[in-house]
Amino acid sequence: MATIKIKQIGSPIRRPAAQKKILIGLGLGKMHRVVEVQDTPENRGAIAKLPHMVAVID
Repeated sequence: MATIKIKQIGSPIRRPAAQKKILIGLGLGKMHRVVEVQDTPENRGAIAKLPHMVAVID
């Protein structure tokens, strides 16, 4: 299965609890952390909800 790398570029401080939970679900939580997740519609949807906090990298 294909994977994508995502990097956290925004801080979870002063963000709603729902956004913090999405970050934790993606395996993030600290600034500049990079994780590789499977390219599924669920993960794409989670990334789409946090465009100001995560970035897809090559």
